[in-house]
Amino acid sequence: MTVGDRIRKVRLEQDVTQQELADYIGVSKQAVYKYENNIVTNIPTDKIDAIARRLRVSPAYLMGWEEQPAPASPIPPGQESKKAPGAKSGEVSDEEIKFALFGGGPVTDAQYEEVKQFVRFIKERDANAGKG
Repeated sequence: MTVGDRIRKVRLEQDVTQQELADYIGVSKQAVYKYENNIVTNIPTDKIDAIARRLRVSPAYLMGWEEQPAPASPIPPGQESKKAPGAKSGEVSDEEIKFALFGGGPVTDAQYEEVKQFVRFIKERDANAGKG
């Protein structure tokens, strides 16, 4: 069984759509299709990790290094996003911000950078408002 076969198998068992998985890992639905159909076989490690997180299996299972996935439990609604490894308590991940701002839809790095630039502008404007 290939990595793509394992992704598809677990995704379908958990009733997760390709679009839901794509939104979670930050790729297009077409990319998930390509992963599952072995059109793209060199899936980036960060995407394997994100897929494993969303599907509640180990990356080792997806890679074929383990035979059985850990029993999957559904992710409660509203908790689909997980903190990045090493994130401090109270910090919001880039994934969570993108989801909040763009409804989980695809967002380019340029769009996200523009949002961050706007936030910096607002903070500076507000900081200077008290000085005048």
